[in-house]
Amino acid sequence: MRDNQIYLNPSEMPTKYYNIVPDLPTPLAMPLNPATKQPVSPDDLAPLFPEELIMQEVSQERFIDIPEEVLELYSLSRPTAMHRAFRLEKALGTPAKIFFKYEGSNPAGSHKTNTAIAQAYYNKRAGIKKIVTETGAGQWGSALSIATQHFGIDLEVYMVKVSYDQKPYRRTLMQLHDAKVYASPSNRTNSGRQILEKDPNSPGSLGVAISEAVEIAANNKDTNYALGSVLNHVMLHQSIIGEEARLQLDKVNEYPDIIVASAGGGSNFAGIASPFLRDKLSGAKKDLKVVAVEPSSCPTLTKGKFAYDFGDTVGFTPLLKMFTLGHTFIPPAIHAGGLRYHGMSPIVSNLYENKVIEAVNYHQIEVFDAAKLFLTTEGILPAPESAHAIKGAIEQAKLCTERNEAKTILFNLSGHGFLDLGSYGSYIDNKLEDYKLPDEVIMRYFADLPIVD
Repeated sequence: MRDNQIYLNPSEMPTKYYNIVPDLPTPLAMPLNPATKQPVSPDDLAPLFPEELIMQEVSQERFIDIPEEVLELYSLSRPTAMHRAFRLEKALGTPAKIFFKYEGSNPAGSHKTNTAIAQAYYNKRAGIKKIVTETGAGQWGSALSIATQHFGIDLEVYMVKVSYDQKPYRRTLMQLHDAKVYASPSNRTNSGRQILEKDPNSPGSLGVAISEAVEIAANNKDTNYALGSVLNHVMLHQSIIGEEARLQLDKVNEYPDIIVASAGGGSNFAGIASPFLRDKLSGAKKDLKVVAVEPSSCPTLTKGKFAYDFGDTVGFTPLLKMFTLGHTFIPPAIHAGGLRYHGMSPIVSNLYENKVIEAVNYHQIEVFDAAKLFLTTEGILPAPESAHAIKGAIEQAKLCTERNEAKTILFNLSGHGFLDLGSYGSYIDNKLEDYKLPDEVIMRYFADLPIVD
């Protein structure tokens, strides 16, 4: 019998995060103060984040120690398993070897726990009593609700309205951990009221929810803000995924030729890819192929513009140099709610702009088809967001078949889909729609980009 799982002992879990910033091919562009258009200072960020997270955001250190208390909480579900997808390989008839790292085995069911625990820990150390955040599909909100309850911090979550309605059980999970959850846009903030005035039936977006959360945090001294993706310190915390994956593949004398991950804000993509990308950036693995997969209805990398833009819809956040569809962009109501974000991590954007990584986009029905195939072969129901990585890996395996190349493919299965059964029900009932996003629509949103000299 073939062994299809590769484990690490708890004692082998990495004790340092990897920071890719000093290894990027060009320096990361500085975030800008939205009022002055000058580089932000740590003082500008102090109303929102604890000092230690701010220092991580601007750090040039390649490796940063993971605190003991964070490691202790990680050990409840980490190290996570690496799987060889033998049955998927057989179904595809491919000579490729397909491995996947499974991040859905923790109580929150996704990779978001890796940064939720760290952010809650640093806020607790800073004496913060309350955190406010946004969530798209609910994975981030669920993870943070578990972490904040552990550390005795109150949590308020603004959940994108379309996901609030589509994914009620993620909302329930947050509420079970004592979080207060509101559909966004809401009437609780000026930001929400502003959006609702323009469109009372707005489905919301991550950009809108971020505006609401930042507004609350900025106006309350005892409250900090937490973001589940995009920012450098989030990419840092997620690097434990790839650091573990390197050790696991080394146990079976494997190294990926191709890495695939879904990309919304960039956190799970950076988490699996960045520890391997340091080999490509150093010249040791020049041929490593790394592919970001995004939805066709929100193609931030594949159709976005590399420019300074707000991270939120209303314009509270610093300006980030990133691939963006424009901060006023409201994505169609696809079921992969965690990928409905107008911008991309500055780190991931830098890598794409410098052609270190590639990107593709797929429609949601073909992504759900891939999820169904994966379920029936490998026995795991993926989150719709994670299914984008499965689709990407399948397409890479098909290329290997066409070219008769026995390459090694690694993808990140960032979370399970047991709380997404409503979406899968819509798929079975043929109620899903594929949304084509015309170029002229995107161009209209580009017109709203801030002007930066």
